[in-house]
Amino acid sequence: MDNSAKRYHQFLEILGKNIRERRNVNGLSQEKLAFSVDTARNYIGCIERAEKNLSLKTLYKIAKALDVKVEDLLKGTM
Repeated sequence: MDNSAKRYHQFLEILGKNIRERRNVNGLSQEKLAFSVDTARNYIGCIERAEKNLSLKTLYKIAKALDVKVEDLLKGTM
């Protein structure tokens, strides 16, 4: 994995951690978050584990469902 790919994977790891932490603070299961975002529970798990990319649209929907700004989920990624 080249340096750029490593940095991108780290970005996804931090983003996934931020989503998981906020979801837990809000008392939501992956299933409830997935329902709010209109996606599958396993996709939320994959995002949280940095196994899948997500679109800006999905990131926006997740932020809205978690009642935070998108930039709050991106903290620490740059």
